Amino acid sequence: MTDSTPPPAHGEPGAETDLPRLVDPVMIAAFEGWNDAGEAASTALEHLELMWDAEPLLSIDPEEYYDFQVTRPHVRQSEGVTRRIEWQTTRLSVATLPGTERHVVLVNGIEPNLRWRTFCRELLGYVEALGVTKVITLGALLTDTPHTRPTPVSGTSYDKASASELDVEPSTYQGPTGIVGVFQNACIEAGIPAVSFWASVPHYVSQAPVPKAAVALLHRVEEVLDVEVPLGALPERAEEWERTVSEMAEADDEVRDYVRQLEEQAEADEADAPLEEADGDAIAADFERYLRRRGSGGGAG
Repeated sequence: MTDSTPPPAHGEPGAETDLPRLVDPVMIAAFEGWNDAGEAASTALEHLELMWDAEPLLSIDPEEYYDFQVTRPHVRQSEGVTRRIEWQTTRLSVATLPGTERHVVLVNGIEPNLRWRTFCRELLGYVEALGVTKVITLGALLTDTPHTRPTPVSGTSYDKASASELDVEPSTYQGPTGIVGVFQNACIEAGIPAVSFWASVPHYVSQAPVPKAAVALLHRVEEVLDVEVPLGALPERAEEWERTVSEMAEADDEVRDYVRQLEEQAEADEADAPLEEADGDAIAADFERYLRRRGSGGGAG
């Protein structure tokens, strides 16, 4: 998330006049920092940029939102002699969803240090100018989940009906929030449907990256948009990560015992969960959507 030439400042000509016309665009956003345990959300977003061949759209001027003593610019060498400054910022790119004519706007950001409400208003300006119809935010947090189990993904949505449709498990978290929560709330207040997915990263192995959590977030993106997301080498990296963490845990008696306690707790929670009656039509529809994504590239969500 660096840019050597910051865009026009707020309100200057050219800031929004050259935006393309998009087809029923959805926005997906992730931010480095507090919202990004194990770099899971930013890894997932960068993977989407790569897999969908996203084209750069614009960068937000960092001057108003970042403390450069905290989020420092980088000096780069160009052709071995010329030095240039790359300003770390939030950038937007655009791609076409595979197998559709629909567009997706990808927001690859860094949590601002300053003026969050103004920052969200600027992002919402681009949401409106681009005609975005839905916003999906990705995040990751540290929890007491064991690394050996499937990565839990919780979330929040804009209403009960969409929460049920998207199979979002409501988050019970109350406390400090980050830019992901603030931006989602700003979208909802502005009347923009917004859903947020959060992957759980084991707090005892939070060193980045955690590809297993990134894969879990990408699966939720697939489900919401009903398109295939090629995972590339991420599943293999996730397996290698889990194997490495297991080896480290086995070498430490305290960590090994703690992981087993977490596994037992997870199994107990699953056993206590009420069993819902299987809906044959729903299962068949889910399977049909899966085959369509994997076989023909999917359709618009």
